[in-house]
Amino acid sequence: MRSIWTGSIGFGLVNIPVKLYSATQESRLDLDMLDKKDHAHIRFKRVNEKTGKEVAWENIVKAYNYNDEYVVIDDEDFEDASPKKSKVIEISNFVDAAEIDDMYFETPYYVEPDKGGAKAYELLLRALEKTGKVGISLFVLRSAEHLSIVRPKDDYLVLHRLRFAEEIREPKDLSLPDDVKIAKKEMDMAIKLIEQFAEPFDISQYKDTYRDELLRIIKAKASGKRAKVRKMKVVTTPSSDLFDQLKASLGGNGKKRVS
Repeated sequence: MRSIWTGSIGFGLVNIPVKLYSATQESRLDLDMLDKKDHAHIRFKRVNEKTGKEVAWENIVKAYNYNDEYVVIDDEDFEDASPKKSKVIEISNFVDAAEIDDMYFETPYYVEPDKGGAKAYELLLRALEKTGKVGISLFVLRSAEHLSIVRPKDDYLVLHRLRFAEEIREPKDLSLPDDVKIAKKEMDMAIKLIEQFAEPFDISQYKDTYRDELLRIIKAKASGKRAKVRKMKVVTTPSSDLFDQLKASLGGNGKKRVS
């Protein structure tokens, strides 16, 4: 793995030199875009709108439109905006992990101690484990400020980027059911069904089967065939049939069924 950020984690007067590594990778198929007529590759060019000529990456700068005038911003400007946050993941306070709503969680990164930081890294890891706390911090990555938590996982630290509160939409515009009557026997049956299907969570049981099926279809088309696929129609359960459907579900073999 290649580190994407190098700096330090600071808590109190302690600074731990660290490196961040992306903890995720794409599982989607890498699809190219072609012209429908002759299957030629579609290319995207960075074009100067005045001259119509393509512009190389090294000649492209970032700018902000301020009062109808562009102000060019370079890497030094981004760092000058907050030199400390560009180099330090400063933990401002510690909170219980359970206090953070899952809605705020975004991207995870592995945290590795850099040269000379092993003991302080281990100290923070063990202290977080014993207290059940996570560290809240703000830091700059790729010219943007991010809210994050530093948390222990197994024998290493993970930094998890969080969304800011203003990035979460309010659910007030949802059309939700109002004053729906649920019969006791329906609720009891639903609870029994949930208990029947309850088991410890194991992420390894879940695979990206859509990707595999799509790849199977691609391979069949490459050999001049059409893969056999099962057509399905989504059927909703009418309110009047809820109890009967729940009862029938309980009558199964306890395995998850695919419609």
